[in-house]
Amino acid sequence: MPRVCHFTGRKTTVGRKIRYRGKPKYQGGIGLKVTANDKRRFKANLHNVRAIVDGVPQRIKVSAKAIKQGLVVKPLKRKYGYTRDQKLQAAG
Repeated sequence: MPRVCHFTGRKTTVGRKIRYRGKPKYQGGIGLKVTANDKRRFKANLHNVRAIVDGVPQRIKVSAKAIKQGLVVKPLKRKYGYTRDQKLQAAG
């Protein structure tokens, strides 16, 4: 299963980590020089969550931002919370 948010589509992105050496010109130096330019990955803050998708509880990967926005609808913890109408609707 890929590392992608089910709702927002957030996924791993790539970037660079630049390392500098020297003293900035405004501090009286000769300027900053780039000494390293490493590739790195920015990983999305994903959580495995049980959520209702199309009326059925499923385990999905969701970003923390989607959880905060309220896009995730979690199922009830216990079955006795369901009414007869909800059971029939979930069954199809």
